[in-house]
Amino acid sequence: MAIFRYKVIKDGERLEDVREAADKFALSQALEREGYAVIWVEDEANRKKEKIDVLAFLKRISTHDRISFARNLGAMINAGLPLTRALSVLNRQSVNQKLKEVLLGITTSISQGKTLSESLKLYPKVFSNLFVSMVKAGEESGNLSGSLRLVSDQLEKNYLLIKKVRGALMYPAVIFCIMMMIGILMMVYVVPTLTTTFQELKVQLPLPTRMIIFLSEFLRNDALMVIAGAVIVGAFFYYTFRSKTGKRFLDTLFLKFPIIGPMTREVNSARTSRTLSSLLSSGVDVVISLNVTRDVVQNSYYKEVLDKAAESIQKGRSISQVFVENSNLYPVFVGEMMSVGEETGKIGEMLTGIAEFYEEEVDQKTKNLSTIIEPLLMVVIGAAVGFFAIAMLMPTYSLVDAI
Repeated sequence: MAIFRYKVIKDGERLEDVREAADKFALSQALEREGYAVIWVEDEANRKKEKIDVLAFLKRISTHDRISFARNLGAMINAGLPLTRALSVLNRQSVNQKLKEVLLGITTSISQGKTLSESLKLYPKVFSNLFVSMVKAGEESGNLSGSLRLVSDQLEKNYLLIKKVRGALMYPAVIFCIMMMIGILMMVYVVPTLTTTFQELKVQLPLPTRMIIFLSEFLRNDALMVIAGAVIVGAFFYYTFRSKTGKRFLDTLFLKFPIIGPMTREVNSARTSRTLSSLLSSGVDVVISLNVTRDVVQNSYYKEVLDKAAESIQKGRSISQVFVENSNLYPVFVGEMMSVGEETGKIGEMLTGIAEFYEEEVDQKTKNLSTIIEPLLMVVIGAAVGFFAIAMLMPTYSLVDAI
């Protein structure tokens, strides 16, 4: 017997706990008999080992691997290949060792009588709740290949959306890091030479020059203190923002910050609409769809709205009503379009339209953001270089005036 940690849903409520069982399959079956919808089951011993595996990032299965898996598996099933044979083909053509192990485990699970969705559920770190739910809906509707195609499209859209946002922020981050490195090198190697010259000339140094020299001496003489301080500050921010309070503060900051705030709303609107559209189009129950979508969005404020929406549905209210009431998070357009979709019975199509609209908006804003950031960076770089140049030239002018 071993100890397993599991996460389940019952009556719209998510529960996580540990229990002793012979294996994952036995625990999953026991939980399902008790009326729980199993999200994932994980060996607690393996889970602890993974936490201390410093090379885990080298063995990860990327989003691209998941997209290719869903798309290729759907295509082979649509072509008439049996599921186990399709998985065997994917296993042979995969170059990712971790993915090969997962595919082998899925094939074994299916051979033991499990469905594909039940087998995928055993690998929660690889296949999200969204992935499993859509596959399960495809199995129940008899259109597994179509659901896998929707999964791959959903993953690809989310991947491209996040990639665009990260790409827009990557440029200033790289420039800032390069500026910091050049500044430190100049403080350590260039300024000391100039300082020696100023001391030999016995010139009265102005305040900007004294500031530069003080910083240079501090970096050279107290390098260990600087490194230790940087590590401590980095660790403080890392653990603070991983805490519940820290995450809440960061979520608030992203919503309130100029330029970033509107983009955050649009990104979350696009992800919510795209995910709900994919799930509802696959035939997933609306409450389960909202719970799954809750796991997809990262901002805690949006998670709360989706929790309210799930509760609202169970009380007989419309899904759009909660979104209309939270127009400070979801733009008015989202709630109104969802309301029209409910009235016409085409909410899936409406959600797809909302997702496409906001994905285009984010695409355009990321391009505009890059255009805005470039001149701002030039101003910042110019100001930093100008301050350094003036600080180093002022003593020379003082010497000329004295002569």
